[in-house]
Amino acid sequence: MVATSNSSYSHDKPSSTFGTSTTTFHRPEDAAYFITVTDPVQHSEGMNKYTSYRVQVRPPNSKPTNNNNDNSGNHQHEGDIFPSTGYSAVLRRYSDFVWLHSTLQKERAGAILPPLPEKQAVSRFSLSFIEERRGLLERFLRRVAVHPELYDSVALDTFLRADDATFFAAKNSKGMTPSSSSSLSSSSYHHGYDVPPNNMASSISAQYHHSSPYGVAGSVMGLPPQGGMMMASPLSPRKKEGIKKWFAETKTSISGELVRSPDDDLFVEIERYVEGLEKQIKQVQSQASSLVKKNKEIANGLFEFGIAFNILGQSEADDLGKALSQMGAAADELSIVSLAHSEKEMLQFEEPLKDYLKTIQSVKAALQKRHEKRLSYTTCLSEVNTKRTNLAKLRATPGAEAKTYGAEMSLRRGEAATNSARDEFATVSQRVLREVDRFKREKGDEMRRVILDYINLQIEYNKKMEQVWADLLPKLEAIQTLHGDDVDSANIATNNNEKDEVHDFSTRSQVAVGDITAHQRQQKNMFGLESSIQYRDTTDIVSGM
Repeated sequence: MVATSNSSYSHDKPSSTFGTSTTTFHRPEDAAYFITVTDPVQHSEGMNKYTSYRVQVRPPNSKPTNNNNDNSGNHQHEGDIFPSTGYSAVLRRYSDFVWLHSTLQKERAGAILPPLPEKQAVSRFSLSFIEERRGLLERFLRRVAVHPELYDSVALDTFLRADDATFFAAKNSKGMTPSSSSSLSSSSYHHGYDVPPNNMASSISAQYHHSSPYGVAGSVMGLPPQGGMMMASPLSPRKKEGIKKWFAETKTSISGELVRSPDDDLFVEIERYVEGLEKQIKQVQSQASSLVKKNKEIANGLFEFGIAFNILGQSEADDLGKALSQMGAAADELSIVSLAHSEKEMLQFEEPLKDYLKTIQSVKAALQKRHEKRLSYTTCLSEVNTKRTNLAKLRATPGAEAKTYGAEMSLRRGEAATNSARDEFATVSQRVLREVDRFKREKGDEMRRVILDYINLQIEYNKKMEQVWADLLPKLEAIQTLHGDDVDSANIATNNNEKDEVHDFSTRSQVAVGDITAHQRQQKNMFGLESSIQYRDTTDIVSGM
């Protein structure tokens, strides 16, 4: 299914720090912002159930220049790496993405392919899983589109723009090599495994500017219309030759007698580097997973902690119950902050490390492709040597002229196959070296970005946690201050009452002592004892109490 339209598709360009001086992007794949995967739809065909996605390619946002009055809207950003393309939309399912991935491995052997989302047997029709897969498939396509070894591949162009019939034919053309499948249209596709990048890019650009207004009218990127499609004859070897080659490669693999090249020592170092890197990243990823798990446990613990304090606050009255309830509310808020933080950690720290491990597996797959090409080249050399020996024997045998001619033809075919295998081995080896060099450069940038994102995430998280505690502290202090003021007032009142009581007791004591003294004097006068008996005045004693 191919849809054409001249309407613009609204989609904002991502802003970040990667790219040219005029247009910057946060990640390399963001440069392919005009490729989108949207609108997942579930389909049922009998017992078969699957989800399709709408894959859209639209013209990049244009910006007119100052000296150009052309109002066609067909301008490009300065520094854009993609030509202006026509709008197209096709429906693709997950198995189609798998086909693209496997075909790219054959078409561009030795390239480090972006990882594809893994298959899932259960819950694959849940909304959350479908949305997650949609985002990962979109990222995969954009990574392929900006990949320096893959962006001009025939398989990618077919995937993005071929109609249903053409795409079905491409998927089911088993036995076709990338070079033979590229001959679907001699006017659009180049023959051979490794077309020079500049020529291929020019071809793709020309295809994007087909005679159709939108580049896909009646045909797909130069492909003949339906019904007139020219299919090249498969060049697959005969079954017998395939079995013989398999036995020969197996024998060569067991014997270990592989052809040597000047870069073998370098590839040994690369393999050791990749193995060590994989172990280190696995350890970091394992610790990151444990950290995310612990943070989720902390969030659950704070949630339970808040519930306990809320229940305790309800059992208490007055200010104490209010303080406990506020503590519970703060714990609930901290639980929400911690849970959101753990989710961000998973997306921004754990998942990038998992994706990086998958990329390392792609590096190992590229190295394995180089080993396979080396094995094939070694096998061809061994077969040629065997054929040369047989030919020499036949030439020395009288009356074997007919067999000698057949052996010569077989030797020529073997030498041609050997030359082809040698060229493929050299091409794949150079591609792997370029890819490993790019991988190391991008690895540094990616790890730097992941670490910086993680640090900023921790700073943001701790600020939020601190703010929650800071907001709670004055509330509790206000309750404590109010309660303390009441206690101080009560103590002051008690002290004043005690002082008043002491004063009243002293006054009453003084009055009583005065009365006693007057009575004693009266008795002394009555008995005439004033001159002989002296009584001590107790006023000072009482007043000193």
